[in-house]
Amino acid sequence: MPELIAPTVRLHAAWLEARDDWGPGAHEDGFGLRPFDEVDSPAGFAAWVARLSDESDRTRPLAAGQVHCTYRWIVEGDEVLGGIALRHALNDFLLRVGGHIGYGIRPSARRRGLATWALGRMLGEARALGLERVLVTCEVDNIASAKTIEHHGGELEDVRDTELGPARRYWITL
Repeated sequence: MPELIAPTVRLHAAWLEARDDWGPGAHEDGFGLRPFDEVDSPAGFAAWVARLSDESDRTRPLAAGQVHCTYRWIVEGDEVLGGIALRHALNDFLLRVGGHIGYGIRPSARRRGLATWALGRMLGEARALGLERVLVTCEVDNIASAKTIEHHGGELEDVRDTELGPARRYWITL
């Protein structure tokens, strides 16, 4: 049975296996991984997990242009199946491209309903934060993600070209 958990150093090896499942250099949505994060070493991985924890703490100030974000890993036992991120607000970039919620499921765990399940759980967290509606986007040709968003009541606002390519933009009223 899957569960959502806060990022943890305990799952370093399992997270690396999930990353390798995506393939070299692939972007894994929902994990908050940035190009400067070094995650292969235990120390680098611990620093990354600490940054993710700091970003979720609404009492901690963030750098200009950053927003607080709650990160969760989708796990089953000690296997990392994916990640999901709930941004507490929208900056200009997130309004144009990223939205409030981003998620990704490792290739070997897809087609099991995990994204739909995880998005439903994160919508509950969004409600708890006091959000009244959330923006969720996906690549224009990612039909599985579009169906996941629509399953939760996502209403298509538009399809637009963004700096990351064409994207569908959905609003979900909470």
